[in-house]
Amino acid sequence: MLGLVLRLRPLALALIMASLAASCGTGKKEDEEYVEGTVEQLYNGAMNALLNEQFTESAKLFDEVERQHPYSVWATKAQLMAAYAHYRDRKYDEALVSLDRFIQLHPGNRDAPYAHFMRGLSYYEQIADARRDQKMSELARDAFQEVMRRFPDSKYARDAREKLDLIHDHLAGNEMEIGRFYLHRGLYLAAINRFRKVVDDYGTTTHVAEALHRLVESYSALGLKDEAQKAAAVLGHNFPESEWYADSYGLVQGVKVTTVQKDDGSFLDWLF
Repeated sequence: MLGLVLRLRPLALALIMASLAASCGTGKKEDEEYVEGTVEQLYNGAMNALLNEQFTESAKLFDEVERQHPYSVWATKAQLMAAYAHYRDRKYDEALVSLDRFIQLHPGNRDAPYAHFMRGLSYYEQIADARRDQKMSELARDAFQEVMRRFPDSKYARDAREKLDLIHDHLAGNEMEIGRFYLHRGLYLAAINRFRKVVDDYGTTTHVAEALHRLVESYSALGLKDEAQKAAAVLGHNFPESEWYADSYGLVQGVKVTTVQKDDGSFLDWLF
């Protein structure tokens, strides 16, 4: 029995040494990932990384500020700055997670308007072209509207309004794309619904004149002359110099018109 114990000792010793080596190796890796520092060191390091466009490193250091010094005055700022670093790194999902957390924890913070505006920007940067799904456009629109509703006197409300104009134009362009698809395939009622949405919901965008003309086309194709004339009248009244003006006039009059002279009277005079 004693001989068996003596023979097992080298094996047991080898196992213990291997275990210690593995433990030391793991501890070393954790030490490399977790570097303790003062709040000033971590925050300044994060800002330096941000200025050097090392956005991933910057976000990581800002997170460390909050993790190591959660009760310092810099912890709250670090939350928002981490979101900004993610945004600059085009990691919009990570930015949105950080922003939502900041807004939830600090709804009355002086930087809350900026956090809400950054949410809108994080969606805005992901907007695709007019032919694709517009979910991000809608989310960006809702976020910027929230900025305007909650912080109407902030400088971010003005910026949000400018972005909203672009988003509405983008959404209107998407409706026009779908409407033209239906129109070209003879699905006139479906096309009318899309073009009317542009006129009713996005009346300040650059697509309204064409939408009115497409309504004239759709109503004319269905034989709804009165509706076609009404749409053409609105087009002529609001966009007398538009290229769509002449085309719509030709449709309701049954003639081909390539130009419309301003001296010939108003569109309503021609129409009635």
